[in-house]
Amino acid sequence: MIEIKNLHKSYKMGKNSLHVLKGINFSVEEGELVAIMGSSGSGKSTLLNILGMLDELDEGTYTLDGVPIKNLNETKAAQYRNKFLGFIFQSFNLINYKSAAENVALPLYYQRVGRKERQEKALKYLEQVGLKQWATHLPSELSGGQKQRVAIARAMAAEPKVLLADEPTGALDSKTSYEVMDLIQKINDQGNTILVVTHEEDIAHMCKRIVHLKDGVIVEDKKVEQVRAEQYV
Repeated sequence: MIEIKNLHKSYKMGKNSLHVLKGINFSVEEGELVAIMGSSGSGKSTLLNILGMLDELDEGTYTLDGVPIKNLNETKAAQYRNKFLGFIFQSFNLINYKSAAENVALPLYYQRVGRKERQEKALKYLEQVGLKQWATHLPSELSGGQKQRVAIARAMAAEPKVLLADEPTGALDSKTSYEVMDLIQKINDQGNTILVVTHEEDIAHMCKRIVHLKDGVIVEDKKVEQVRAEQYV
């Protein structure tokens, strides 16, 4: 599903360059639920940006669902993102003046799905996250946990190959965090591939595998016994 070989990434800082990722080798099979951990400056955000086609690698190869990801112009990158990926952000990134259903339908609009089908799918995915009755509400009328559920429904709506979750519980209290992880686990139980960037150990152990980054290299990559979030909900 995801295959990264010998990935290097540097950024120019004046006359110097900062080597952020240093020869990363990393693969993810279909249906995995993987936590990516690391302190600030470890390279985890850069890795997520490259996986999300928001940044390009300098050296190495990145293959997603058998497709080499390289030399993409912005239009092609946007097409690939829409086709392959669903994003879940710490800050939700909902459009404030659009209803929950309109937010969920947005990726389908960019895929040129017809209006009626967009509305049907939006309601279907809102129902999956337990928010169908909130479909007409604006983000300002929703709690933090509800906003993240809408964001997860939006990420699912285009039926992506991979979900990328960047600190999905970072803005939430413990109870709400576990509710969101319970939802992510249930989505994974359906066979969806999910990568979760987190700095929280308890959240990482709700995944099935933990990859630790430090100073731009993977220092540990281990399968773990998954803690089910539902016992805390």
